[in-house]
This record gives sequence, C-alpha cells and structure tokens, in this order.
Amino acid sequence: NRKPTYTRAEVALHNKRDDLWIIIYGRVYNVTKWAYKHPGGKHILRNHGGEDASLAFESFHNNKKFVRGHMAKLYIGDIVEEERELSEMSKDFLRLREDMIQKGFFKANLWFYTFYFIHVVLIELLGVLVLWRYGTGWWQVLLSAVLIATSQVQAGWLQHDVGHRAIFNSHRANRYLHNIVYNMMKGACCNWWNFRHFRHHAKPNVYHKDPDITVSFLFVFGNTIPVKVAKKAYGILPYNHQHKYFFLTMPPLLLPIYFHMDVVYYMIKTKDWKDFLWMLPYFIRWHYFFYPVLGFWGSFMFYFFARILESHWFTWVTQTNHIPMEIDYDKQRDWPAVQIAGTCNLNSNWLLDWFTGHLNFQIEHHFFPTMPGHNFYKAQPYVREFCKKHGLEYIQKPLFTAFRDVVRSMKESGELWLETKKLKHD
Repeated sequence: NRKPTYTRAEVALHNKRDDLWIIIYGRVYNVTKWAYKHPGGKHILRNHGGEDASLAFESFHNNKKFVRGHMAKLYIGDIVEEERELSEMSKDFLRLREDMIQKGFFKANLWFYTFYFIHVVLIELLGVLVLWRYGTGWWQVLLSAVLIATSQVQAGWLQHDVGHRAIFNSHRANRYLHNIVYNMMKGACCNWWNFRHFRHHAKPNVYHKDPDITVSFLFVFGNTIPVKVAKKAYGILPYNHQHKYFFLTMPPLLLPIYFHMDVVYYMIKTKDWKDFLWMLPYFIRWHYFFYPVLGFWGSFMFYFFARILESHWFTWVTQTNHIPMEIDYDKQRDWPAVQIAGTCNLNSNWLLDWFTGHLNFQIEHHFFPTMPGHNFYKAQPYVREFCKKHGLEYIQKPLFTAFRDVVRSMKESGELWLETKKLKHD
C-alpha cells in the first residue's frame, strides 16, 4: 500500500514523548513506543523528535541492515518529494564518511586493543603489588593510588571505544566487552553510560539535550544560560565565583560522588539488576586485593582517594573539549555544524594521545563516533578540509591553553550572570 506523504513542517509537530516522529533519508518513522526499547535510550530519539535524524542515524549505527529490520514496522510515510533532499553540507558529510570507510579508518586494530587491555590490567596489578610487597607506608599508599587511578582512567578510555561499538562488527561482542571493561573492571553501569553519553553525542553542548552541560544547579556555562538563570532567579549559588569553586567541586567530586550517586539512582529506577550483577566482580576483586593489607576502613578510604585522583584526570581531559565552546539551546543545524560548534581538539603527540585516550581528537570523534580512536589522526586532514570548505571553524589548542580556557570561560559566564542579575534588580 502507498504510504502518505508529509511536509517537514507537519512532521515537526510530532515532537512529544507521546507523539514522536523522526525523518531518516526522506522516510517518516513513528518511534513513540519504540523509544522505550531503543538501545541508545529513549531520550536520544526524543531529542530528535520532529526532526531529520538521517546523519545521527548514519553516525551511530554501523550495521544498517540489522537496524533497518526493526525500522520497517515503524515506517509510516514519506516526506514530500520537493523537501526530501538533504542539505549540501549533509550530503558532503555523507560522502566524507563513506570515503573514511573505504580508506579503512573504521576498521579497528585488534592487536592495539589487546595490548591496551593488557596494559590496563598490568598497571592495576602493579598498584596492588606495591602494597602487598612493600607495605602500607605513606609513599606506598600514594604510589599505589596513582597506579590504580591510572589503570582506571585508561580502562575508561578503553570502554569508551567499546561503548561506541568501535572495536567489533558484532553488536553482541562489543556489548560483552563493554560489560567486562566498564562493569567488571571499573565498577560502573554500561546502560547508564549509554543513557548519558549517546545523548551528549547527538546534541553536544545543547542545553536540556546534553546532560553533561545541563547542570545549572551548580554551574552556568556559555553566554545564553547565565542570562536565563539570572532572569528567572534559578539557582542559589554565587555563579560569579564558579571558576573558583570549580576546583573544589567538579574535578575532585565528579566521579567519587556524583557519578556514584547517579549510577545507583539509574539502576534502581530502571531495575537494571543485570548490570548490577556484572559490577559485583569489581567490588569482590577490590575486597580481596586491598582488605587484607588495609583493613575495611583503610580499603574504603583508599578506594575514594584513588577515585578522586581519577576524577581530576577524567574531568580536565573531558571538559577542555566542550566547556569553552558554544553552549546554547538547540538551533537545529546540520549534524557537522552542531558537532563542531560544541567541540575542539587538543594538540597531539604519543604521550598526549595516551593521556587523553585519543579524545584530544574530539572533533573527529564527534564526526565519526563509531571510528576507533587510534584512527582519528588519519581522518584529521580530511575533516580539516571539510570544515574549511563549509566555513566551519576547526579549533585545536595546546593542553594547558585548553585548561586555562575552561577556567576563563567559566569566569566570563559567571560575570555575565552577575551583570544580568544586577540589571534585573535596578
């Protein structure tokens, strides 16, 4: 039977959680009920409600044949022929992506990831050995904590590639490895990570759609959000000092406090007992590694000390790519324009690539989230050329300049909040 046709304006009306349509390559899909079953979470579909999600679909799914098997039953019609064509930038991006595939940049080097996995395990075992072999004096505890934090950070970079399904062609194989690395080796929840991280990638630095920057209870980022918060009198904190209390909150507390609470809340809310069982080996391992030499309270405090060290490393690496960039409401721009507006790169060398888990190539990663991290440097010249052609600003900076930019941008946002607040009361 011939399906009905719709204009883009008509589809745009169906953007609510109980009435949710999306467009993929000129076809219209009703994903209202499917959103609850979507492996990437319901929010990522809702964030594209009423919109053309063609490039997001292309970028997140490697196995299109498998996914389209689920999509057939959701297909309800087509966009009218005169509105069906994608923009020139979007079509050019699809050509670029296909070129990257043909060049083999989406193919993972399994030897690289094998040695990466082994090096994570060896660093952790070295941290355990320090305490078991040399005792529990202050320098042994400090050295062990640094090694454990290093192992955990590197495991985090590894799970990041696994979580993006960038290693194996098989969805199931990636999922099992993700459970092993993130649940068993890091003591966290894969489904929680998917729930947050895919939303971040779909709409980076878009307020209310990217959970990583929608934190106005503690910080106000960018130029738009501080004004809104000041005018609406949201929040109770002196945001003009946020660049100061940032050092006492986000770097030391993001992982040991906020992420822990959020993971527990998510698993209880969603009844995700399967991921909970996958996490148990991590805490059993921790008990047998550290309880015999540190005791209960000693191993408990050591756990949070190592997490605080890890949190500093993780926070500074991940926030340098986003906080100084544009942060605003959804402007519904083309996929490449959205990605590059909210991301920037750091300079590259072998040590920095290891230190950041290749996330210093943040632009390439956001353009191609399922590309293995070790291939980003190969894609970089092509991405630069694409950005130049379409007038997109490609920003790359040294590591410590990026650190300073985080603090500078937070100071500027805080001052903007204060100015707006004063004007409101005048």
